Amino acid sequence: MEYQSLVGIEMIAAICVAILLVIYTWKVLNWAWFGPKKLENCLRQRGLKGNPYKLLYGDLKELTNKLNEAKSKPIDFSDDIAQRLIPFFCDSINKNGLVTLEEDKWAKHRKIINPAFHFEKLKHMLPAFYQTCSEMLSKWEEIVPKETSVEFDVWPHFQLMTGEVISRTAFGSSYEEGRIVFELQKEQAEHVMEQVFSIYIPGSRFFPSKRKKRMLEIEKEIQTTIRHIIDKRLRAMKAGETSNNNEDLLGILLESNMKEIEQHGSKDFGMTTSEVIEECKLFYFAGQETTSVLLVWTMILLCLHPEWQVRAREEVLHVFGNEKPDFEGLNRLKIVTMILYETLRLFPPVPTYGRRNKDEVELGDLSLPADLLLVIPAILVHYNKEVWGEDAKEFKPERFSEGVSKATNGQVSFIPFGWGPRICIGQNFAMMEAKMAITMILQRFSFELSPSYTHAPVAVVAIHPQYGAPLLMRKL
Repeated sequence: MEYQSLVGIEMIAAICVAILLVIYTWKVLNWAWFGPKKLENCLRQRGLKGNPYKLLYGDLKELTNKLNEAKSKPIDFSDDIAQRLIPFFCDSINKNGLVTLEEDKWAKHRKIINPAFHFEKLKHMLPAFYQTCSEMLSKWEEIVPKETSVEFDVWPHFQLMTGEVISRTAFGSSYEEGRIVFELQKEQAEHVMEQVFSIYIPGSRFFPSKRKKRMLEIEKEIQTTIRHIIDKRLRAMKAGETSNNNEDLLGILLESNMKEIEQHGSKDFGMTTSEVIEECKLFYFAGQETTSVLLVWTMILLCLHPEWQVRAREEVLHVFGNEKPDFEGLNRLKIVTMILYETLRLFPPVPTYGRRNKDEVELGDLSLPADLLLVIPAILVHYNKEVWGEDAKEFKPERFSEGVSKATNGQVSFIPFGWGPRICIGQNFAMMEAKMAITMILQRFSFELSPSYTHAPVAVVAIHPQYGAPLLMRKL
């Protein structure tokens, strides 16, 4: 009897194991094949064509090959920039072109972070903009002798300057520590991009590698550094200390977070320290990248169109002369603003961005199932001749002479910072910093494109000049 009982238990155990094996096998098959094929069929029934689903790596191989081919050769200024930046999407756009949404703890975070980017708060950040630009231009003046032009690459200078601005405006007196975060974030971004364009193997995230080890080390160091800055600031705030630190991004964010918690009487309505750290990391990446690429492409376009460089300089000198730019004056710069808008149209900081829709949505006549990853090709929208006219590829700042709404005929077709309630919260910050930098450059230098410049825009998250931006700079 005892033997039969043991056999019975073993049979039951074997049956349970078999059932579990069948369940998990089904889940894997559904994740890797049946689910994606079902979604593919659903989209085809709704009129969307596209490449058939490929197991595990999808279109990654084709996407990577097309991107590498596009990057292997420069282009002329008259060539299609989108074809170089997003060749795979350009080739497949007639098969499957969609837009995106994304879900996360957005609403709570947005409410808490909003005060940090209020337009009035930018006044307090203007000294940091000015100081950092002055330091950069002092280096330029050392490089460029009087009465002659000198060639140098302005691109790395803009990257360093905008990183320094973020360090100062985000962390105030702790900006030296913030610099460490900036350097680590740059390295981490390179590792992430390498990872994105590598073929995914199920379970590979559990395998050790040199790159994964380094990424973990970077993340740990970033977390430790920012946490140290935050803890020090919180101790000062609890002790009742007040200083200019309350006017930097971190101080405003922490103060807003504390008020939200006090108002509702619960920490659940605020952000955790880990969430504050993530927002600080985003300050760095989004703030530095957006402004540096805006500045470098503005300079290049003003070299290609010297008449606009002259007009912008005349406006700057009319408003400020050679004096220090102030907040009110920067807001009165109409021509400079038009030039920056047109640069953002031709070279949007991020050429495409993705979202995921939580529920089934109607997009025009198209019904899209839930949980679909959608892509907004900002670069294609900005070059659409039906929206912008036959001169869509041309640099014409005058199209913004009466503002964005007039230039777009009220359509959502100018989206360098996104659109709607999820529009980039730091757009005013980026625009004010760019105005300050361009104003100060125009006050002190004239510039033209160097013969060694090679036009090769490349998407490294934002649109970078692949071979830099060598310009011929001359002191005024």
